[in-house]
Amino acid sequence: MIYLDNSATTFPKPQKVREAVLRSMQTEANPGRSGHRLSLKASEEIYLARKTAVRLFHVRGEENVIFTLNCTAALNLVMKGLLRSGDHVVVSEMEHNAVMRPLAHLQSRGVTFTRAKVYPFDHDKTVDSFRRSINASTKMIICTHASNVWGLRLPVERLAALAHQYGLTICVDAAQSAGVLPIDLRDSGIDYLCIAGHKGLYGPMGTGMLLLNSESLPDSLTEGGTGSNSVSFEQPSECPDKYESGTPNLSGIAGLRAGMEFVMQKKQETIARHEFQLIRRCYQGLSSEKNIRLYFPEPDPDYFVPILSFNFIQADSETAARMLHQNGIAVRAGLHCNPAAHEMMNTLSTGAIRISPSVFSTAAEIDRALEIIRKTAREWK
Repeated sequence: MIYLDNSATTFPKPQKVREAVLRSMQTEANPGRSGHRLSLKASEEIYLARKTAVRLFHVRGEENVIFTLNCTAALNLVMKGLLRSGDHVVVSEMEHNAVMRPLAHLQSRGVTFTRAKVYPFDHDKTVDSFRRSINASTKMIICTHASNVWGLRLPVERLAALAHQYGLTICVDAAQSAGVLPIDLRDSGIDYLCIAGHKGLYGPMGTGMLLLNSESLPDSLTEGGTGSNSVSFEQPSECPDKYESGTPNLSGIAGLRAGMEFVMQKKQETIARHEFQLIRRCYQGLSSEKNIRLYFPEPDPDYFVPILSFNFIQADSETAARMLHQNGIAVRAGLHCNPAAHEMMNTLSTGAIRISPSVFSTAAEIDRALEIIRKTAREWK
């Protein structure tokens, strides 16, 4: 099997990640709940994971690293913890359902939103589009750093500056960018960074983070035991305990720490360069095929992350992907939990086939995949 579905989850995981998960299960217990050696070692593991996130993303203190179930949970925490009736939000026109479904739910509570148009290859027009969408009730900009369907990047640093110019905050969905694109919370202006642990950070599934960079803190969505101030029925107000009730996913967090360390060792620039070389190889190998439809020019790192989506002219994406799967090529097809991005490119009825390599993907695998894709497209009846 040639695995090219790394935007869904990276596979395989680095050896150090697998070892960290197993080691945690073998040598650590419940953190912060007991004074014995196994519990203390577990607490140290979580603290070291926070320190690793601080180093990678330049967070202003370990207490501002909040571990979540996934990126979706982090986004829900920000939106439902901060937005109130009468608030207005600006989002891009290509947001994942992790943003759009919570906003649709919040509409019943009096929250409104505007979808700003995205102009591929023109960040100036995109920023102006967001500016025109701001009104007197706007409280926040929420946007993806990079589309999980088309790989298109948004100029989040400029959007952060725009938000602050109008007295707003900005929440960024970094599910497709964390671990591939450098993100520096000291300089970016991003107030809330939501991260998936199992994609570009090479951690286990069931891990994510919310990185706080604002004095305005969301209300917690869950209250319960934190191992701190247990005599009180009141939820702790201090971070990170405010948001981390209940027993944490210790082995997942241990694996996430190892994944972040792997990314820092490999260097994000090196990972991105490698993946872009493979995506450009894909693009060049498909661009001359008359039975294949590409939707953008060859991906440019200034405007894309290393993702390529395409379609067979003769078939919908899911039918075509099944044929590729039968020939040993693992890709993602359909709507990718993002109908908004497909509305943007008029592919809502067909979906799209997505190729996304990882640091472990090779040129030989890409060439073999291209051979099968081209053969399947030419022979389609």
